[in-house]
Amino acid sequence: MASQLEQLKNFTTIVADTGDVKAIAEISPQDATTNPSLILKAATMPQYKHLVRDAIEYGNGDLSVAMDKLAVNFGIEITKLVPGYVSTE
Repeated sequence: MASQLEQLKNFTTIVADTGDVKAIAEISPQDATTNPSLILKAATMPQYKHLVRDAIEYGNGDLSVAMDKLAVNFGIEITKLVPGYVSTE
């Protein structure tokens, strides 16, 4: 018997609303959306420290640039998993 998620996929488009890339991979949504608070929460998780480190290095002391780069880094990772739209506020 199909899971509830698989049954739901027959009737609607599944959209993930998170910054947790692993969670997105687990549910295989069609589209995904995230926002700064969700990215902040995900950025505190150990498995994403490389994305944070890259953003800090890229920002070179400019917090605004580093935060933009962090959003881009998460967006890139999400885009690798989601076949449809990826939206970041």
